[in-house]
Amino acid sequence: MKEKKWDLFALASIPLAMTLGNSALIPVLPVMEKKLGISAFQASLIITVYSVIAIVLIPLAGYLSDRIGRKKVMIPSLILAAAGGVISAWAAWKLEDPYVMILVGRFLQGAGAAGAFPVVLPTVGDMFKEEKEMSKGLGIIETANTFGKVLSPILGAALAVVIWYLPFVSIPILSLLSLVLIMKFVRTPENSGEKQKKSFRQFIDGMKDTFKHNGRWLVAVFVIGCVNMFILFSFLFHLSTLLESEYDITGIMKGFILAIPLLFLCLASYMCGKKIGGNKTTMRSIILFSNGGGAIALAFINQEIGLVFMIMLLTAASIGIGLSLPCLDALITDGISKEERGTITSFYSSMRFLGVAAGPPLTAVLLKSIPGFLYFVFAVLSLFAALYTLWAIKPDKKQKAKRILAGI
Repeated sequence: MKEKKWDLFALASIPLAMTLGNSALIPVLPVMEKKLGISAFQASLIITVYSVIAIVLIPLAGYLSDRIGRKKVMIPSLILAAAGGVISAWAAWKLEDPYVMILVGRFLQGAGAAGAFPVVLPTVGDMFKEEKEMSKGLGIIETANTFGKVLSPILGAALAVVIWYLPFVSIPILSLLSLVLIMKFVRTPENSGEKQKKSFRQFIDGMKDTFKHNGRWLVAVFVIGCVNMFILFSFLFHLSTLLESEYDITGIMKGFILAIPLLFLCLASYMCGKKIGGNKTTMRSIILFSNGGGAIALAFINQEIGLVFMIMLLTAASIGIGLSLPCLDALITDGISKEERGTITSFYSSMRFLGVAAGPPLTAVLLKSIPGFLYFVFAVLSLFAALYTLWAIKPDKKQKAKRILAGI
């Protein structure tokens, strides 16, 4: 682990940069509505368009990383993400009606993100042979991702206080910084894509075998990751809107309040990744109880409770998500052979991006149609994730299937 600390540091900069470049816009969305003269739903599309294109392109990026190598996918993707940020920032700065061009820039940024963050997980899996070390490495990556979520509302709000579109300017800066770190420090592990000799037909047959033996728990990990991210970005979007509309809290103070549940999410991810090791039964239990606990916390949130109590309950739900994500990462990365790791983990990343994309616009719709039941819907989804874990993720069966795939 020590000899690869700089590799991990460089890789961790990608989820940090991509998260900051996306989540930093959440506290600024109400400001953008006013500056651009758009609706809440149109503002939510600034987040959603980024994630939608990423969902489509992530599987392609994962496949290419298995075929030609991880760094060969990550480097051009970071350049594309930076270019998208430049276009959005330029449009907001120079154009009289910049909304469409902002979406174009976000589209390109999402395309770049598709080949950057999702490829980090299989790269970490390639770097370590020991399950315990791999879990720690993945925990660091997930912590960087969640730490980006902690910083993003503060950074976004602080930048927007100066000029409302400055959060767009941060995107190319962060992307290029990650690019430099990846090029300097990340050493491509053996058998991480570029040395594969399988034909496309052999690759497809291998994927079919993987889903035949592992399909139930793989789909469960995909769905639970999606649900976790949907709930997280949904309540962040709602809280951001609520702080301005109901409590008249704006600017940096709003950013600090949004960061409270995210800070605890980050700490939970770090501690969980550090402690779980390679114990699949422990991972399953954590996913089960963290989502179940999150459901209980979300069920108590309603329109009558005060802001302080609401933040406390959202923090409890965030801790549950923070415990769940490193376990999902470890299961999906360690449970798949190197030859297919990039592709399979890309499906997982696509589902997480789907949750991110669906959260803000669906929350906007729910707030108009059934505002009193918003958090009841989130609680039901979290409970569903817990029950799905209980039914679908069976560590003993997963390990048996893994041995079959390995030919043992």
